[in-house]
Amino acid sequence: METKICAACGIAFTPRHQKPRQKYCSAPNCQSKRRQVWQKERLQDNQFHQENQADAQQDWLDRNPGYWKKYRSEHPEYVEQNRKKQRNRDSKAKFENLAKSDVSIQPHTLKSRSLFSAASENSWSCKERRMGR
Repeated sequence: METKICAACGIAFTPRHQKPRQKYCSAPNCQSKRRQVWQKERLQDNQFHQENQADAQQDWLDRNPGYWKKYRSEHPEYVEQNRKKQRNRDSKAKFENLAKSDVSIQPHTLKSRSLFSAASENSWSCKERRMGR
């Protein structure tokens, strides 16, 4: 039988004769990676599997109500790392909708109205006129 290159570690291996399309060697880390890839593909393709997975996670949380609180109290380095990651995600999220809010420049947001025509000045509300805009 021919040798193949493991998709996880890149080392040559001889596939088992029962599994000629085998892509991963028998090393525990490679088998773990194989299962991880299978799980990810399965979750993307199968709506039933997604729902089943979510239900199983919720059932586990219901059986272990204080788990995360206890884990965070016993692992302060995890808490700090999570806070840093969350701050990073929050700072990225601030800029995601930025273009949507800045697309149009409203006349009342400018210091100088000279960029706008007289027609737009006449369409200003009474409140804007009272404010001297």
